[in-house]
Amino acid sequence: MSAMFTPVRKLAILAVLTTALVPSGTMGQEVGITAVVRNNVQVTTPANPVLHKAKVRERIAIGNDVVTGAASMTQLLLLDKTSFTVGSNARVRIDRFVYDPARSASSISASVAKGAFRFMSGRSLKNGTEGSSIRTPVASIGIRGTIVEGVVGEQAIDIARHEPGITQDFEADPETASLIVLRGPGRNAQGVQRGAIDVTVGDAVIPLEDAGLALFVPGPGQPPIGPFVLSQRGVQSLRSMLGLRPIPGQDRNLVRDPTTDQTFGCDGGGQDGPGTCSRSQ
Repeated sequence: MSAMFTPVRKLAILAVLTTALVPSGTMGQEVGITAVVRNNVQVTTPANPVLHKAKVRERIAIGNDVVTGAASMTQLLLLDKTSFTVGSNARVRIDRFVYDPARSASSISASVAKGAFRFMSGRSLKNGTEGSSIRTPVASIGIRGTIVEGVVGEQAIDIARHEPGITQDFEADPETASLIVLRGPGRNAQGVQRGAIDVTVGDAVIPLEDAGLALFVPGPGQPPIGPFVLSQRGVQSLRSMLGLRPIPGQDRNLVRDPTTDQTFGCDGGGQDGPGTCSRSQ
């Protein structure tokens, strides 16, 4: 069962955003809301700067913290229609947000200290004017209109140790190890810019330009491993951490567009058919 915004519900939530938010890159400026909250999610907000239990439709600002526990997740809906899913055992912060609605252009910077995340570009996905980035403790991800997923910490190590594409031994830091995967848009996408990310690790910049390609950074000062094609096991592990399967009657606001996932990425209908996450050589 898939869950998306109904037209009325989507308009209602976006109305909350557009009437309350002014594009800016200033600390404390409101940039989005918590569209979905599941289980143990805590946030700081402009209304309550102390970490507290999150509620649906709480307003999130630049510099606010989002913290999730085990078997928990939240999805942030930003002013430019970007969705930022924060999975289990995570800590995330929006550091910068600039949005020009006249040009449908936006720039977002976020930091992920630990846990799983999924970033799906909004309006800028269609015109390629986005210049966004996500930082982990050991890597910086430059985003070019795309869907990107990742995980920081022990969960990243667990996925990496079972990946056929990683053939070398490694020693990883359980606090900072980062796994990053490009989900799309892929070669089958029509009417949008093909997605890509540039991952900076130290002095090295590694481009990922095909959906399903992943990179693993074991820890500070260590060279990245990859790119390699993330296995179906890895894809499913990330999905489980992100809580992308909606709970009937609970996650009515969850942004999970099957058309986007199936056309652009590797979610039950990747570039090479259902159930795959691979690319032709």
